[in-house]
Amino acid sequence: MIPPLLVIAIGNESRGDDALAPLLIRQLQSESSTDQIEFIEDFQLQVEHVTDLLGRNAVLFIDADMSCEAPFHISSISAAHDNSYTSHAMTPFAVLHTFRQVYGSDAPPCFLLRVRGYGFELGEGLSAEAQANLLQATGVASAWLAEMVVSPSPCGDAIR
Repeated sequence: MIPPLLVIAIGNESRGDDALAPLLIRQLQSESSTDQIEFIEDFQLQVEHVTDLLGRNAVLFIDADMSCEAPFHISSISAAHDNSYTSHAMTPFAVLHTFRQVYGSDAPPCFLLRVRGYGFELGEGLSAEAQANLLQATGVASAWLAEMVVSPSPCGDAIR
């Protein structure tokens, strides 16, 4: 059976605050006691991730972001054609667009949690500011997942 909820973390622990998503997903995994959630961690999204969305009630993408407001921003997302589909790394929007092209229907409800990061240089550790943002984002993501397990509404009421 495919778990109805999917969490995909995108990031590289070797690149400073780009470690935010991998660290967050590991915390969520350690807190999870349900088989209703699948967790995937990867350096970047690729076309193969399209198949991971099949059979889900909802999907949460997590990524570090230099441009969002601190501590984080979470929103529902939809398919959008962008130039990332031609590269080895895709945006969540491009993954949803590709899903529509491949399967002829929209992907399940998807959400993007962007956690504010500040430094992404190779070999850097997590900044103090990013660590504080990580704590807050983890709380919101945990609450969202808990609500989705209890009442799998595609509205994602816990993110409001």
